Amino acid sequence: MKYLTILCLIILLSMLFVNCNNEEIDKEKPAINLSIEHAFPVNCDTLYFGDTLHFRELFTDNAELGSFSIGIHHNFDHHSHSTEVTECSLDPVKKPVNPYTFIEDYEIPSGLKKYEPNIPILIPGRNSNGDFDDGDYHFIIRLTDKEGWSIQKGLSIKMLHR
Repeated sequence: MKYLTILCLIILLSMLFVNCNNEEIDKEKPAINLSIEHAFPVNCDTLYFGDTLHFRELFTDNAELGSFSIGIHHNFDHHSHSTEVTECSLDPVKKPVNPYTFIEDYEIPSGLKKYEPNIPILIPGRNSNGDFDDGDYHFIIRLTDKEGWSIQKGLSIKMLHR
């Protein structure tokens, strides 16, 4: 019985010792800064089919950044993802015929607390169905840190043919 009590005490103390480490727990979301010089796109920007956009924002985190994704989809029905205060002028509601869609994930190099991507993205003007629809679109940026915290920015943009 004495042996069992000592064994239980050793196990209990071991569990307390293992759980009482000094490692800080990351409780902060990362940040997306759209106000840096040459940031692109920002809310209400116009992108042109057939051009290459240079995606450039500033990502920061208190501990370590993880990955980000970019998504572009039509907003012909005027739904909202906007996280920005500025309201953009919208075209009349319309039904999509051949809307442009873009979704891509990107890894951020390990160990960084600050990252400023400068990624060229070619926006094609057409696909096998013809020219993409002009009009209102959303540009969605999702940023995740290594711990799994995430933040999203939803920008309203216009996409037009020149």
